[in-house]
Amino acid sequence: MKSKPFYQSKTIWLNVAVALVAGIEAATGALQPVFGDNGLYALIATSLPVANMILRGLTTQPLGKADTQPE
Repeated sequence: MKSKPFYQSKTIWLNVAVALVAGIEAATGALQPVFGDNGLYALIATSLPVANMILRGLTTQPLGKADTQPE
């Protein structure tokens, strides 16, 4: 099966975006005043694995060096 480079993966980009937001929050605490203590963090923490499972189910190509695997 033809592979694609990692940067074309929606799953990778979703996780990069969440990691960036989490890092910014950890460093600055900027999101806590916006979202408060209403359980949004728990919702995000449970939604990410669900989103990963959905994207994994939609996956049609493996990751790897593009065009290096035989078809």
